[in-house]
Amino acid sequence: MSLRVLGVGAGYFAQFHYDSWKRLDRAELAGVCDLDVGKAEAVGGAPAFADLDEALEKTAPDVVDLITTPATRLVLARRVSERGLPMILQKPLADDLAGARAIADTVEAAGVRALVHENFRFQPWYREARRLLDAGLLGAPQSILFRLRPGDGRGPDAYLARQPYFRQMPRFLVHETGIHFIDTFRFLLGEVGEVCADLRRLNPAIAGEDAGIVLFRFRDGGRGVFDANRLAEFEAANPRLTMGELWLDGTEARLRLTGDGALWVKPNGQAERRHGYAWDDRGFGGDCVHAFQAHALAHFLDGAPPETNVRAYLRNIEIEEAVYRSAEEGRWVAV
Repeated sequence: MSLRVLGVGAGYFAQFHYDSWKRLDRAELAGVCDLDVGKAEAVGGAPAFADLDEALEKTAPDVVDLITTPATRLVLARRVSERGLPMILQKPLADDLAGARAIADTVEAAGVRALVHENFRFQPWYREARRLLDAGLLGAPQSILFRLRPGDGRGPDAYLARQPYFRQMPRFLVHETGIHFIDTFRFLLGEVGEVCADLRRLNPAIAGEDAGIVLFRFRDGGRGVFDANRLAEFEAANPRLTMGELWLDGTEARLRLTGDGALWVKPNGQAERRHGYAWDDRGFGGDCVHAFQAHALAHFLDGAPPETNVRAYLRNIEIEEAVYRSAEEGRWVAV
């Protein structure tokens, strides 16, 4: 059995979705829809459409992959739900928590399955970190730190070449990028209880914040730090591979991620050593889009449990809202 997929959206990041759908044995890219039909045609390998209703009628998809900007997502989710079709929605779902909740209500009322395309937790270094935690190699997790330093946000032309809509987002760093790390921190250390944030805008050419520090208190007692600056750089041949560096401290050992995707383990009382594991350096972020879409395919075709269903994903957006409220009020905020 094959999963017929209609892709909606042909912007910069959509290339990774389409590359993956074409590589998955049990998936068929049935069509691509974009308001700019030329962009849809450029994807290749599938019929191109400018009108969503026409695309839905002519392709008869099993799943619709919505690869569009947050502001468009609720309207599109409603149109797809009206046809009773499952869907995948790019993160962070909508412009705000109310919109995200409306999407969850929409798909549930229609009785359709919906996943959030949250791919950072599928990056191979985080899957391996989770495996090492589960195996007990690190002991009980105590703290996590990620220093985001992609160096792509400097100057008057920041983000124009790749994703120009970044520049107009009134909430940028946390809403667009930090949401990935909220989810990844939860994936590795569990549920968040409180947050405290100091956010700022360094580049006057954009509307939203592009730097900040967010502190996390986890319900199991762990602590987290998301230290982000999109203007600053770190040591990496490809800064977009990991976008920064991670430290994960457990009671038995420390795990460190470097910009080349390498993991380093330092057991207590011993020297640090490189930890060998297999991963593919293709696509985006260690082929994490492909890993996510393989997971989605297994859910839709085989009934495998999903990690990122829409209702469960709302928790990430609730934490995001708490982060912004903390930055505005200058205090710890409970989630």
